[in-house]
Amino acid sequence: MSGQRVDVKVVMLGKEYVGKTSLVERYVHDRFLVGPYQNTIGAAFVAKVMSVGDRTVTLGIWDTAGSERYEAMSRIYYRGAKAAIVCYDLTDSSSFERAKFWVKELRNLEEGCQIYLCGTKSDLLEEDRRRRRVDFHDVQDYADNIKAQLFETSSKTGQSVDELFQKVAEDYVSVAAFQVMTGVSFPSPVETSSRPTASGPLHELPDPPKE
Repeated sequence: MSGQRVDVKVVMLGKEYVGKTSLVERYVHDRFLVGPYQNTIGAAFVAKVMSVGDRTVTLGIWDTAGSERYEAMSRIYYRGAKAAIVCYDLTDSSSFERAKFWVKELRNLEEGCQIYLCGTKSDLLEEDRRRRRVDFHDVQDYADNIKAQLFETSSKTGQSVDELFQKVAEDYVSVAAFQVMTGVSFPSPVETSSRPTASGPLHELPDPPKE
C-alpha cells in the first residue's frame, strides 16, 4: 500500500441536535457556525484529503439526519461504511441512549465498521460542570465493552476534533495494510484502546443513492 491513495467511507450518526454537522464543519473548514439550527435532510456529503505516513487518505464523510423519521434513509447512507462516528451530547442523557441504538444497528448490519463514540459540546462543561448528563466512566465502560474508541469534543473550541478524524484515518490504514500483507480479512472491528483524548462544501443529498 506504500504511496497509494486510500478512500475511507465515514458515516456520522446520532440524535438530532447533538452537533454532527458542526463537528464536520470544524474538521473540514475549521469553523464554527453560529445561527439558527437547520436540520440535515437525508444526508450531506463532504470529502477531506489528508496524509497518513506516505499514504494519501480521502475521508468521504456522510453526515446523516438525526431525526427518527429519517432513520430508514440513514441505513442506506451507512451501508459499506468503514468507520462510524456515533455522536451524543454530553449535556443530554437521552442522546447517549440513542447512540446505543445506532451502535446496535451497526453491529447487526455493518459488522466490519469500526465505531468511534464522540461526546460533543464539551465547551458547555467548561462553563458549568453541572451541565454534564452523561457520566464519563459509564461511557468508557460501554466503549470498552463494544471495542470502540471514545473522544469528548467541542466543535466550538476545536477540542479533539482533528484527533478524532486523524485516528479514524490511521486505524483504517493500519487495518488495510495488515490485510494486504497477510491476505487475512476479518469482519469484526479491530481491537484498539478506547481511551479518550481530552475539502469542499457540504452538499445536501436529500435522496438516497440509487443501487
